[in-house]
Amino acid sequence: MSKPGLPLPSFTSRVCALITAWLALTPLLLQMPALLSLGIVAIALAVNALSWRKAFGAPLRLLLVLTMLGMVSWQMEIRFDRDTGCAVLAAMMALKTSELHSVRDARSLLGFALFTPFSALILDQGPTTMVLALLVVPATLLSMQCLTQDQSQVPARLGRSQLSSIGQFTILGVPLTLAGFWLLPRLDAPLWGVPERAQVRPGLSDNMAPGAWIDLMSDETPALRVSFNGPTPPAGQRYWRGPVMWDFDGHSWQALPFAASLIPPTEFVPVTQHFNYRIDYEPTDQKYLVALDLPLTAPAGTRLTTERSLVADRRLSAITRWELQSASPASFQETLPPRQRQRALALPLRLNPRTVALGAQWRQEAGADDAAIVQRALNWVRTEFTYTLAATKRPELHTVDEFLFRDKAGFCEQFSSSFVVLMRASGIPARVVTGYVGGIYNNLGHYWVIRRMDAHAWAEIWLPQRGWVRVDPTAAVAPERIRDTLEDRLAQNNNDASIDSHWRLADIGDWLRHSWNNLVLGFDAKRQQQLLHSFGINHLYVSQLMMLFIAFTSVSLGLMAWWLARGERERDALLRAWHRLDRHYARLGLGRTRHEPALVWAKRIEQQYPGIGLYILSQRFTDARYSSKDFDRNLINALLQHRPHTAVSNIENTFTCSIHRSLDVGCLHDSAKTTSRTIQRNHTK
Repeated sequence: MSKPGLPLPSFTSRVCALITAWLALTPLLLQMPALLSLGIVAIALAVNALSWRKAFGAPLRLLLVLTMLGMVSWQMEIRFDRDTGCAVLAAMMALKTSELHSVRDARSLLGFALFTPFSALILDQGPTTMVLALLVVPATLLSMQCLTQDQSQVPARLGRSQLSSIGQFTILGVPLTLAGFWLLPRLDAPLWGVPERAQVRPGLSDNMAPGAWIDLMSDETPALRVSFNGPTPPAGQRYWRGPVMWDFDGHSWQALPFAASLIPPTEFVPVTQHFNYRIDYEPTDQKYLVALDLPLTAPAGTRLTTERSLVADRRLSAITRWELQSASPASFQETLPPRQRQRALALPLRLNPRTVALGAQWRQEAGADDAAIVQRALNWVRTEFTYTLAATKRPELHTVDEFLFRDKAGFCEQFSSSFVVLMRASGIPARVVTGYVGGIYNNLGHYWVIRRMDAHAWAEIWLPQRGWVRVDPTAAVAPERIRDTLEDRLAQNNNDASIDSHWRLADIGDWLRHSWNNLVLGFDAKRQQQLLHSFGINHLYVSQLMMLFIAFTSVSLGLMAWWLARGERERDALLRAWHRLDRHYARLGLGRTRHEPALVWAKRIEQQYPGIGLYILSQRFTDARYSSKDFDRNLINALLQHRPHTAVSNIENTFTCSIHRSLDVGCLHDSAKTTSRTIQRNHTK
């Protein structure tokens, strides 16, 4: 049932509005938990089916709103944040699709639909989300055209002319879009920061706890992309250095306090070969960066810690790009200060007694030969331990003892932690280094992709006359974890076609995403200044950028208005003839009011002056204007030949004469003609 006094939308208009609304919901639903999205869709579809003919009453609508809010609270928890707000928006938009019982309802829904998809960009700025959001714009304009046809009492149709006009309006918006993208001042970070679901993901931080990386090991999301300018390090040297862990409490490892880590970085002697490269870092909302082991200098906006790890000056809430240079160390801190030595040997009291006893035994047997102890530990790991991701979190008090003497199976997190404890028990200073290892080469973009699942932890031990030396116990038990490349994996599977095609498609997808990051998401203030510099503009302040944007926008709007007016005059002969007719009636005070449909206006005029033929002419014009079929060319001639002043004046004269004859006064028009003939005869005589 429609609302009293409001026009009904046609079936075509309702369907178009529904399709547009669900298209607008799609990018938002894809960013939410799957169970919540399915629940919203199921409830909305059921409500749409039940309310198609008759709208629900207010109590039932209130119950539906509370149900949706309860479902959102159940899935997203009760908190006021960005993700929850987007989920509530999606739920309310889904319920709004059931309110399509008047043209006003449809217009309200379409206005809501035009806003909804762009809220998904708060959660994800990927190309898929952007394309889905942009598709809503022409879909909304088409649906609006259908509603306009409903109000004009014309059957709603989607023909070639409608699609053409929508395309023209869409193209006209491109210059303004580009002006906003290129000229509006750029922020160093997005206003909305990083989505909450990205913040709660496990990853590199100042803490490493047992089992915290289990979920990370199956996450194929890219963490960074690296492009080398020159030689590429071999697989065994592609270690990406991140936070360094010093303090062990028997359960987890902790990095140095932030203030202590900002002591000037330790010097090292690099080998002759240097690697120059660029890193595109995905947002993590952390300050920790990674660099190829070891970075030589810190780029602008970062600093080197005392262990030569990189830390950014601000949180990485957007995609960032860094130019770096690294080299393998020939020696790294040959002299260890007493305080650092004490910290690198510290172990919690009365924990892991078997490991402590084993380390003491090895020291007694090896004497002062630290290298022999290290080699003995690596041989033990290589022969008796297994690499697996099936290891579970263990709440035991002596976690290292349980791993070394009972489980003997785990992944890099447990191997590095246990190895460092064993080295400290043997009297060798040691620490845990976290970061990434390896990477997959993208042949399309010629860069390396390091995924979150490539997160890795290894040990660094201090040896006299050499300083800190990298030792990776995981590489001893699972060398393929470190050295395998995509080509190696394909060769092991005999170049299986299905695996090969999967990886090639993954290459294409990541290359597209990387290109999108470079062209769109990576367009920051620095690249904006580079773009302006190419036009001879060296530097512009924010106020100058705004003035330039306003000037460009004004010129663009003026050109758009001129193009639209010129296009209407030159291309649409039918509309030109109709506007000419409208102007003729306007001179007589009978013009069409603003936004008044053609048939409504013609009917109003015909009620005042019956028989002038305007309604029939307007009907023909409306049918031709909104029909996908070609119109009769005679209609243009009929519109041009119609004379409103003649038609109206003839009707007025006829009406006046009829009144005079009924009063036996005579027709003034006839009297004038008689007088004129009399004057003419007298003049002839």
